[in-house]
Amino acid sequence: MSPMRTRFILIETSHPGNVGAAARALKVMGFDEMVLVAPRYANVLRKEETIQRASGANDVLDKTRIVDNLEEALDGISHLCATAMTPRDFGPPTRSPREHFELVLGRPLVQAAPDSAKPAEPISSIGFLFGSERFGMKNEDVYKCHVALSIPTNPQFGSLNLAAALQLVAYEWRLALGGFPVASPVAESSLADAEQVSGMLVHLQRALVEIGFLDPAAPKKLMPRLNQLFNRANLTPEEIHILRGVAKAMIETAQAKR
Repeated sequence: MSPMRTRFILIETSHPGNVGAAARALKVMGFDEMVLVAPRYANVLRKEETIQRASGANDVLDKTRIVDNLEEALDGISHLCATAMTPRDFGPPTRSPREHFELVLGRPLVQAAPDSAKPAEPISSIGFLFGSERFGMKNEDVYKCHVALSIPTNPQFGSLNLAAALQLVAYEWRLALGGFPVASPVAESSLADAEQVSGMLVHLQRALVEIGFLDPAAPKKLMPRLNQLFNRANLTPEEIHILRGVAKAMIETAQAKR
């Protein structure tokens, strides 16, 4: 299955900084298609505040389109999601982003045809609609959507900045699509091997005997427990070297005091 086209649509944005921050949020999540519908400033993509808040996501700004009305922005989109905190009495169902994305991706990507006599068509593209910072989503725009996404927030203080809301939706959608791999700070190939850990434990055991912490005649299970502890720690060769240095210092200090 080819990747689903994803478009973020911002209606009547009034603050250039939010446009720049939105571009940055999209790039961080691996998306780059943004459309502005009748923004307050016609030159918003070239404003200094926009570029500064984009923080390097200039390629997203370069691709961003400005259109006069929502119908132009929806061209080519087969599944549309509104972002509305307040459920409407009439209109699409309200769901959290994660709940809805599980429904969309947990079943065949088929959008129910409005006419049952016509075959259903696959969802090949998805659009996320964000309202004005001042007025939010208009009812007439929400009614065009298949769902109203409501981000779970504090019931006593649920107001989100436009760019923050977009970031959260973009994150949830990226996560639903499989996300990006989380880089491990330590590659498996750089972990200490069993021989290095064993040698360090022998050295440490000698040091513990020297300082009187371990009785060689009655060691009990101290060393096996330490062995398990260090196995869980996934030590690197550099860390093994540090621990052996500590053991060496313990031995030298104990012997110097005799």
